[in-house]
Amino acid sequence: MNPTVVTSWQPSYVAVSFAISVLGAFVALTAATRIRRGAGVFSLFNTIAAGVALGGIGVWSMHFIGMLALQMDVASSYSMPETLVSLVAAIGASSVALGYVARAPEQRGRVLLAGVLLGFGVVVMHYLGMFGLRFGGFIRWDMGVVALSAAIAIGAATAALWLAFHTGSFGFRAVASVLMAVAVCAMHYTGMNAAEFICTTANRVVPPSGFGLVSAMDLSAVVAVAALGMAAVISIDQVFQRAVTGRAAPSRTGMR
Repeated sequence: MNPTVVTSWQPSYVAVSFAISVLGAFVALTAATRIRRGAGVFSLFNTIAAGVALGGIGVWSMHFIGMLALQMDVASSYSMPETLVSLVAAIGASSVALGYVARAPEQRGRVLLAGVLLGFGVVVMHYLGMFGLRFGGFIRWDMGVVALSAAIAIGAATAALWLAFHTGSFGFRAVASVLMAVAVCAMHYTGMNAAEFICTTANRVVPPSGFGLVSAMDLSAVVAVAALGMAAVISIDQVFQRAVTGRAAPSRTGMR
């Protein structure tokens, strides 16, 4: 029996993972431009919305859809505790980084520091998500490639934060979203190239089961529900802000 797991990639899932990353990045950039415009609770809502969009959709959902693109000749499952913690890490790092930069986006030091924070958040999300992968074997890592993926994550995060506060028009945000998604996907698939899957079980067709484990085949449903939930939160936030702003505008007009 060959101990090395044979892997291949399904192009359709790779394409979907890229599209999801573009969508998350665009929503994040749109929400991020409104962080400074609002005050108090509105600024907080926009910070969370941008963090959920970038970390939850653009990074986390992209990661697990990208994992569905990975075809292995051994059955696998995912541990939900690590999977959910990786989601929290991605959203938390994205929200803190975006909120920190929003206070003074013209200061390069803030962008660089927040870029490092966000980049490490992406790295933690990726490798914690990989730690939650269960199959009959283990992963052997190429640490040089792991370091390269971390450097890509930090560079991509820094660029993303700069773009978030230095793009104005719809067209520029669309281009910036595509570039951000390219960087995020580059980090993910570079990190995947660092992994060599070693099989230690004779029965490759039965996925690991137990409390908190979801088979890789069912993961798409989990990711879809999570992504829809995050999109719903962002939509409610934006509708609420527009409603309040719409009520406030007539009041200001009447005071003139």
